[in-house]
Amino acid sequence: MYVGRVLHNMLHVTLVRRFSTFYKTKYMKTTQRCTFMFQRVLGHCWTKPSKYLVFYEPTAIVKHIQTLIYRPAAFNAREIKPLPYVFCTSPLTTRIHKMDTNTLIPPPCVRGMTELNTEAFEKKIRVPHIIVDCNRVQYALKYLKKYMLKLRKLKPVQNEEDHPERKMLLLNPLMVKKYEDFKEEFLSAYGSDDAVCEYREVVLQYDNWEASEILRAVLPEDQEGAQSYSIIGHILHVNLREHLLPYKHLIGNVYIDKIPNISLVVNKIKEIDSTYRNFQMEVLAGSGDTNVMVKENGCTFAMDFAKVYWNPRLATEHERIVKKLKHGDVLYDVMAGIGPFAVPAARKKCYVLANDLNPCSFEALVKNCSINKVKDRVRYFNLDGHEFIQTILKKDLFEKWGEFTFTGDIHVTMNLPAMAVDFLPAFVGLFHNNDFPENPTLPIVHVYMFTNEANEEIAIKMVAEKLGYLDTSSIQSEDGRETVNYEETTPSNQNDTVNEEKITNTCDRNNVSQEEQENTEKSTIQLCSFRKHILEVVNIRTVAPNKIMMRVSFRLPQKLLTTEPNQQSEPPCKRIKNN
Repeated sequence: MYVGRVLHNMLHVTLVRRFSTFYKTKYMKTTQRCTFMFQRVLGHCWTKPSKYLVFYEPTAIVKHIQTLIYRPAAFNAREIKPLPYVFCTSPLTTRIHKMDTNTLIPPPCVRGMTELNTEAFEKKIRVPHIIVDCNRVQYALKYLKKYMLKLRKLKPVQNEEDHPERKMLLLNPLMVKKYEDFKEEFLSAYGSDDAVCEYREVVLQYDNWEASEILRAVLPEDQEGAQSYSIIGHILHVNLREHLLPYKHLIGNVYIDKIPNISLVVNKIKEIDSTYRNFQMEVLAGSGDTNVMVKENGCTFAMDFAKVYWNPRLATEHERIVKKLKHGDVLYDVMAGIGPFAVPAARKKCYVLANDLNPCSFEALVKNCSINKVKDRVRYFNLDGHEFIQTILKKDLFEKWGEFTFTGDIHVTMNLPAMAVDFLPAFVGLFHNNDFPENPTLPIVHVYMFTNEANEEIAIKMVAEKLGYLDTSSIQSEDGRETVNYEETTPSNQNDTVNEEKITNTCDRNNVSQEEQENTEKSTIQLCSFRKHILEVVNIRTVAPNKIMMRVSFRLPQKLLTTEPNQQSEPPCKRIKNN
């Protein structure tokens, strides 16, 4: 019978060497006698039919040799029980099956399908396999795990027909073409390095592929696919581009079939409404209402997804802001939504004033505070953000400054990326008619915006412009790009003498007037004055090509709060709903 080269060498050298000294001392006079005994054991073991390659586990033979060492009388072959073995129904010659790299993907005939036909996904493939004894499956899987065929709803370990005492292990045809493809540990354990696996036919169906694999096979190859989605409770939300609309119902049905616990798939058909932060959507597949309950950062949120704004992809950003808050801090949430900042902040025992104009969001906010048992630490408001800042926030902030026992920080969140920066002018001159306290705790503002590229300077300038630190109209070049180099300098509103040599103006002085140059220099000084108040600029996520969500965190300058506001038109902010 065939004895694997590696197995034979290991047993002959390692095991005999291990036991020869002890055995020679008590029962034998020479190592040759021990070797002879070892060969007798192997001779007894290899008694299976020749149509199989029979490989024995080395540890099993060790136990038998140990038995013989301590019991020389047991050398009678009849007292040796059969060893565990592994069958491999394979010829001894090497064969290589050339496998197409497309073997494990859906058939090409499904390309361009607009109505889901699950029968069209049926495909027959040939896969390699080995057969092992039932009590050796776990031992074989230890070495073959990397090479197993892993497909959805397909068991890689199957029963062998007509042999219930054996199991069939299906291997990945892209990884295994011959036994040399197995890792070294398997060869060492089973002693074969030149035999190949047998192949059998397996029928793959629609159920065997993931949603991403099916959509990749169906949708156009040369265009962006539908790989991105959000899950909110039992609702799966997609944003399909125009070229995918003919496939929208197929996409919805695939997600219903493949994604667990999803009963409704919806698609956004219009941009988010800037007033109430909700969007119009259409149902692609499934049924059911849009009332859901989700968990985030240890809190539970209930909502009607069709009437409020919720994005699970912002969970990390929500957590990032909440971690900045400490017990006893104050949070003014100007655009609170259903409470992703306000509720976890209140759970940290912060003092929270939360506001949102959307009546449905306001209702959900109140409900979520009750669900999470923080109702006594949150005050709710259903106002326009501009009015909330200039009335509620102003009054409460002034009272906090008057509390000698208050030692925490003050945070203001403005999470409305489409237009939050338009509310920043509400802070300019907020306390110009008030007696400003000495050394107050100035609020830290976290404002969100969309930019056309992931550039911190763009985000900073958007904030600076709204706060009156930058006049972008006077410092643009012919191609529309700003060309000012920034130098740290003295704030302009302190009327200090400025060293003109520190200001670098890259505008072409031959093509602009003296007045434009002076305006550019003034804007540069003002922007530099604002930059020292910036605490953090964060790239949150890429929403779409040329649409980046960013956050600028800065401490409100005292002079900005006390300066006299410019007589300018009110920013295009949201209006309070008339009762």
